[in-house]
Amino acid sequence: MIIQEDDIVMCTVKRIEKTTVFLEIDDSGEGTMIFSEVSPGRIRNIRDFVVIGKKIVCKVLRTKDNHTELSLRRVTAKERDEVLERYKKARMLESMLKPVFKDKTQGIIEKIKKTHDLSDFLDEARENTSLLDNLAKGQELEQLRNIFAEKKEKEKEVKKTVIIKSDSPDGLEKIKSLLSTNEATIIYQGSSKFYIITKAKDFKTANHKLESILLTLKEKAKSLNVHFEIKEK
Repeated sequence: MIIQEDDIVMCTVKRIEKTTVFLEIDDSGEGTMIFSEVSPGRIRNIRDFVVIGKKIVCKVLRTKDNHTELSLRRVTAKERDEVLERYKKARMLESMLKPVFKDKTQGIIEKIKKTHDLSDFLDEARENTSLLDNLAKGQELEQLRNIFAEKKEKEKEVKKTVIIKSDSPDGLEKIKSLLSTNEATIIYQGSSKFYIITKAKDFKTANHKLESILLTLKEKAKSLNVHFEIKEK
């Protein structure tokens, strides 16, 4: 896989030497990360952040002469969740294929990679099992279809805290009007704080849906002269 600047990638920590972390990038060779890109501020114990053999999500800062420089601290929570979700789906796909293909599983994985991202293939095959016809025949195909039918995906949930206020005499009615949507679940926390919650089959879709709803609410709040503030972590 060819990686580019600003890509978000899954890595494995291989070793730590002086002030540099050496990493293996999934399907994309190796890279390094200096301590200042691990975490902002002074690092007393690097192993509080990176551990040899563990997976971490990194951002590609630059690539030059087959060398990739990476950052951990520049990865947002949203980016991390999306990459971790795709990684988990790829591992899940492998676990679903193993009971059928056993020692041939890696070869099947490589075959899928020629036409699909593994995470995307899992999602698409759940919706359209005819994709499995290219992987197996007869009893193997029947067994594979049964496995995919059993492994139904649970919806992913994302949420944001917002502050909504109005000092006008009809402020309560304005807030009720603002929050009258069927696109999200809204929970009152007290002290003018609300949870806005969306669900979807994956984090990327759920986050996109949430961002769209928040933008709509912000514009509507402005037209109603209602204070609307999104709380960032």
